[in-house]
Amino acid sequence: MVKSAPMKKWQFWLGVLISIFFIWLSLRGLKLNEFWNTVQKANFFWLIPGIGVYFIGVWVRAWRWHYLLKPIKEIPTKTMFPITTIGYMGNNIYPARAGEVLRAVILKRKEGVPVSASLATIIVERIFDGVVMLAFIFVNLSELAKLTGSSGFVGNIQQVAVIGTGIFLGALIVFLLAAMFPQFTAKNGLWIIERVTPKRLHTKIISIMNKFLDGLASLRSPFNILMVFLTSVIIWLLETGKYWFVMHAFNFNVSFFALMLMNGIVNLATTIPSAPGYIGTFDAPGIAVLTAYGVDQATAAGYTLTLHVALWLPITLLGAYFMAREGLKWSDSLREETAE
Repeated sequence: MVKSAPMKKWQFWLGVLISIFFIWLSLRGLKLNEFWNTVQKANFFWLIPGIGVYFIGVWVRAWRWHYLLKPIKEIPTKTMFPITTIGYMGNNIYPARAGEVLRAVILKRKEGVPVSASLATIIVERIFDGVVMLAFIFVNLSELAKLTGSSGFVGNIQQVAVIGTGIFLGALIVFLLAAMFPQFTAKNGLWIIERVTPKRLHTKIISIMNKFLDGLASLRSPFNILMVFLTSVIIWLLETGKYWFVMHAFNFNVSFFALMLMNGIVNLATTIPSAPGYIGTFDAPGIAVLTAYGVDQATAAGYTLTLHVALWLPITLLGAYFMAREGLKWSDSLREETAE
């Protein structure tokens, strides 16, 4: 993963092209002098509580991961927090959310948890995150309907939200069924493996499948499912709290529910392949939502780009610090470890 040269991959260049397109969407018609004037007048003191609230959310993310891993191994949240930040740093600087695999590999190094098992819990995290993001949008559907005339981008979100809901809920149902009926899932998985994969790989693939199913063990309890869902809601409400604090640095005001809608839409958009750091795919929909609410383009752009930097930079720096503290280097053979 990290040893490969992403510059040589067509996926990387596709992401760059998509980011360039979304940057164009973000900046077309923007008067740069008004934009810089807005940024210069901003009260950046408000970023401090915003970043503080965000890191509380990261700690809750680490607790959620600790909770999902409980059936496999009891690992304290204080141990999970640095690994979580390293993973988010990896997501920010490498394409294709490589940080998710990175934190699974580091967890294996430190705690001996199989990569396939921890990746199962990470996928579960992402599914619940997606469900909550779509819930943020659906809670504000009536508000969204009022905005569709102001922005074609925002208007198309309604249809995307419906499609996304089907995808995420479908994935959630599949994972819940796999967790609740592990023997049935393993039996059918074995049938598929024996018929569609080379015989020499059977033992390895079956081992990965079994470890992956172990990673879904936390979903066998309705109480655990409820806990993970409620924790996910808290995480994203805290992140919306950061949106709210950063808003106070600029000369505009929208409701907390409007920022929940913006949070849901921009995070839905960042699932689109892009350059590392979600460049463009975060910014264009964020600006579109705010302008649809009547915020002038220069202010919307200044706020959204500042928010993006405030979301990207602190977690990336902290993740780099923890990675250095753990003595890990990008030249390490992390990619080879993921094959185990």
